[in-house]
Amino acid sequence: MDNKGLQERQKQQMARGLPKQKPITGVKRVIVVASGKGGVGKSTTAVNLALGLMAIDQSKSVGLLDADVYGPSIPKLMNLKGNPELSDDNRMIPLINYGVPCMSMGFLVEDTSPIVWRGLMVMSAIERLLRQVEWGSLDYLVVDMPPGTGDVQLSITQNIPIAGAVIVSTPQDVALLDARRGAEMFRKVNVPVLGLVQNMSVFQCPNCHHQTHIFGSNGAKQLAESIGVKFLGDIPLHLSIREMSDKGQPIVISSPDSPEAEAYRKVASAVIQSLQELNT
Repeated sequence: MDNKGLQERQKQQMARGLPKQKPITGVKRVIVVASGKGGVGKSTTAVNLALGLMAIDQSKSVGLLDADVYGPSIPKLMNLKGNPELSDDNRMIPLINYGVPCMSMGFLVEDTSPIVWRGLMVMSAIERLLRQVEWGSLDYLVVDMPPGTGDVQLSITQNIPIAGAVIVSTPQDVALLDARRGAEMFRKVNVPVLGLVQNMSVFQCPNCHHQTHIFGSNGAKQLAESIGVKFLGDIPLHLSIREMSDKGQPIVISSPDSPEAEAYRKVASAVIQSLQELNT
């Protein structure tokens, strides 16, 4: 058997062991927001991306799924509390704020309770969040992924068809190393990488307006060029983003005319463009 035939046979054998992808009922496109490491603003980006997609085209319906089982942030960022009600067919009904239906592990456990679970329990929880939620009809489902490239990421990418992945990173070298790994993981599992977002790109002093690149300059932009993916845009390091996020009032909603909100809308517009380019 020649080398090409051997590779084809290996590919077929690997495919046999993978679960068959099944779409989420009612959801047209799934966009995952990921990062190679924690602390780079992935969840804040996911929330404002979802709201940015709605702001660009109010006819579009957008949902938000918090797949970060160990550290769910969506309840805080979207100012939501409580247990989901169940539909007639025993599916969880998402909690809604700012017109966005949301589902998170954080709705199912106490705020301060640590989730100390082994892998199988985490996989079971992910399966429930993917398959037992009554989303209704959605144009986009934005999924806030856990940081890293582990079991949860593989389980999600292998179980549902994903339109594309958005990678979030700061310009710092140590974050960029992990962002590269994240992008490569999605490529290996045949998920299109829509592009990179450079978060906390620059800090502007509110008094003298001097700009400082605290985490470095243009690192994510250079990484996007080097690995051949689109650069989706810069998000500044700004006090109002942090303050409004802590209050559960995302900047795209609370200060829609601000430069920070405009930065998120530009990222959302670039994501839509990337999706359109994939489909042509």
